[in-house]
Amino acid sequence: MSLIDRIFRREQRNSVKLSDPYLAEFMGERGGVGAFADVNRASGLSVAHACISAISQNLAAVPLNLYRRTENGGRKRAADHPLFTVLHDMAHENLTAFEAREYLIASLLTRGNAFARIEWTGRGQVASLHPLDPATVTVEKLQSGRLRYRVTGPSAAIYTQDEILHLRYRLAPDGVMGLSPIQIAREQFSLALTQQEQAGRQASKAFRPEGVLSFPNNLGSEGKSGALDALGRKAEDTTARGGVLVLDGGVTWSPLAFTSKDAEFLEHRKLSDLAVARIFSVPPTAIGITDNATYSNVDGESRALVMRCLAPMAKRIEQAMNAALLTAASRRTFFVEHDLAGLLRGDIKARYEAYRIGREWGWLSPNEIRAWENLREIEDGDEYLSPLNMARLGEREGEGGTNG
Repeated sequence: MSLIDRIFRREQRNSVKLSDPYLAEFMGERGGVGAFADVNRASGLSVAHACISAISQNLAAVPLNLYRRTENGGRKRAADHPLFTVLHDMAHENLTAFEAREYLIASLLTRGNAFARIEWTGRGQVASLHPLDPATVTVEKLQSGRLRYRVTGPSAAIYTQDEILHLRYRLAPDGVMGLSPIQIAREQFSLALTQQEQAGRQASKAFRPEGVLSFPNNLGSEGKSGALDALGRKAEDTTARGGVLVLDGGVTWSPLAFTSKDAEFLEHRKLSDLAVARIFSVPPTAIGITDNATYSNVDGESRALVMRCLAPMAKRIEQAMNAALLTAASRRTFFVEHDLAGLLRGDIKARYEAYRIGREWGWLSPNEIRAWENLREIEDGDEYLSPLNMARLGEREGEGGTNG
């Protein structure tokens, strides 16, 4: 661009749209409906925080077990394996398994990616997991197709794909990184943040309305200033007990802004809360939105939380852990799986009725039932019943079908 063009303001610059949300954050693209949604602010919304807590805490609280496949096609908990302790008890010496899993799931729901450094033993078994801040991790795809992880900060280092557990919320088009649900639905989160800011501005002014004082005669500059000063002292007086203001001389007051009721502001905020809950697939009653709650739908939504929200997230985590924490040879014998049965058992009456059906029809033993209720095993408790009315046709005693 020539100097003359710059002098006469004929220079033109094309704006470049950024698809990387973190780069957009670095360049200052914040705030406003439709703009980049700041992850920290968006996750601080009360409804978003409730959704993230409901998913991360509930899923971290259920047992995450390492199982060993048995010869008859069954499974048995591999409590003697080092990985079992890492997933079930202690991620490393200063971090419990619950805290580590909660952090990883929360990172997954906010940043779209979660990382943990894997510490291996000399026998090729996982000794510990060290969660990493997703903001400090950069992923590079090598020509071989494998991934390399570069960690910045006090613990700066470079790790290979075999040294990092990488969880993704939803695979991005590049096939490497995960997409953040907050960035996927940034329009809705920007709207919710804008509404929260508006409510904060109104609260900071004690919800005093803005308007116009109309005088029938010309006051001049000094008269206008005096009227505004008098009105300001009355409006800003925090010690005044009454809100009565006397306007004489034909003065009228005309409000400029809609009230919250006129703009249905509160109803719009409720709709935003429901929309955010829908983004995370969390039923409203699970996060304290009980406007339309009944006894029946609360129970149904509790099960919906497990089946539609926690179960898919559990499967996502299990498959990533099986691939990263177990070698190809170990995966033939071992596998990682969440035990979600405890969240679906219902009340004691429903559980006992299900146990009775399973016991009488022969697929549950007393010790299996007692294990689910955290009771000790009993002698001869591994026997199964065989219902008499389930014998093959013609094999019942007294019938002559087999001899005739």
